[in-house]
Amino acid sequence: MAIELPSYIAGAAVRTNRWLDVYYPWDNSLTGRVAMVGPEHLNQAIEAALAGHPPLTRYQRHDILRKAAGLLAEHREELAQLICREAGLCIRETMYETGRSSDVLEFAAMEALNDDGQVFSCDISPQGKARKIFTFRQPVQLVGAITPFNHPLNQVAHKLAPAIAAGAPILLKPSEKTPLTSIRFCEILYEAGLLGWMLSMFVGDIDEVVAPMIADPRIELVSFTGSVAVGKHIASMAGYKKTCLELGGNSPLIILEDADLDQAVTLAAEGCFRNSGQRCTAVKRVLVQESIHDEFSRRFVEKAREYVAGDPEDPDTRVGTVIDEDAARVLEGRVAQAVADGAELLLGGGRRGALMEPTVLDRVPRTTPMVVEESFGPLAPIIPVKDLDDAIAWYNSGPFGLSSAVVTNNMDAALKAVRELRCGTTNINEVPGYRIESSPFGGVKDSGLGIKEGVVETIKFMSNVKTFSLPWG
Repeated sequence: MAIELPSYIAGAAVRTNRWLDVYYPWDNSLTGRVAMVGPEHLNQAIEAALAGHPPLTRYQRHDILRKAAGLLAEHREELAQLICREAGLCIRETMYETGRSSDVLEFAAMEALNDDGQVFSCDISPQGKARKIFTFRQPVQLVGAITPFNHPLNQVAHKLAPAIAAGAPILLKPSEKTPLTSIRFCEILYEAGLLGWMLSMFVGDIDEVVAPMIADPRIELVSFTGSVAVGKHIASMAGYKKTCLELGGNSPLIILEDADLDQAVTLAAEGCFRNSGQRCTAVKRVLVQESIHDEFSRRFVEKAREYVAGDPEDPDTRVGTVIDEDAARVLEGRVAQAVADGAELLLGGGRRGALMEPTVLDRVPRTTPMVVEESFGPLAPIIPVKDLDDAIAWYNSGPFGLSSAVVTNNMDAALKAVRELRCGTTNINEVPGYRIESSPFGGVKDSGLGIKEGVVETIKFMSNVKTFSLPWG
């Protein structure tokens, strides 16, 4: 049965006569609807956040986040089912996402208690005085955040939990494709004790609500996760304010001739097919050294057959749908183009509505759109490379710089890759996207501005350093 949820403005439920409908990608049935707000609601949210409230203590912020983590665990199955129904991701993936989101809250709760100041003695130079300089962090006055569809809970947690830990009020506009989970998460945070003025979460028209939120000078920081094109447009609208842009990726898994092939095929399959391939850090290109290419391709196809695609609510399904049928059509077209350009289709390639089969292609030309652009789905293009230098040179020549991974038992090769791959993360004998929720995360070039997400770095970015000095001695 479809659910009906309000938007929330400063803790108050808002129901209007305009609704955003959300559909289940598997069968296009109605999953739920969310009330849409207008410009007057945006202004109410901003004014409420800036009304001069007493700040929450560190312990109060910690307590809210810990309680929210407990409530999230209690509602884990409900939220996993909701993610499945609005995003089309298989239930085993959505259960995993809820667990990760609890980690985000727990890490943020711990960070809320950490001292964030420094002390500098001024008498350490001939020009110094008998003084000490102290620093501490103050939250930005207001954050505006926009999240994508591919992780409807975890991406939202990565915006909200650090803001709460920092003490910064936040306005959040979740993806119009997956807003239901976000709204339920908002309700959990209120239940945990979060004061209404600290969080507003809503959906609305781009011209009426989203663009004005980005441009409003009262919002000191804009945080966005999504596509490169939209991220650059947001940067142009935001103007002179802090922006955190976590954008697209085209991550390679580089497999060298000394690699453990069993490990390599497992990492390639997980990297390409988990979350239906809809992760900015998913493996988008499998670069295999020529000397082991044939053996790797044979083993990889057998491994890929284990990733059964189908009904996302079926516990045996390992690959659900992509976000909608239009997205699946784009992927289908890129497969056809790659084959026309000379690639060999080894497995999959079929589409049923929004369901794109896990697809393996071999000897994919380096100029075909599937590997030049970010292909957001369960596609595994295999590309032979001469050696590590060849792989690094090709990756670095492209516009993306988010993440990468290398499978090797050669420490010199591993360290060379870490030094020379131009991206935010390089993992050795892991998938490109491996991290924990507190570690820094972000990219360079078209993948972002180099500003890191992850709980610790986001708390820093959502605050400003204040410096003062006192006579001492």
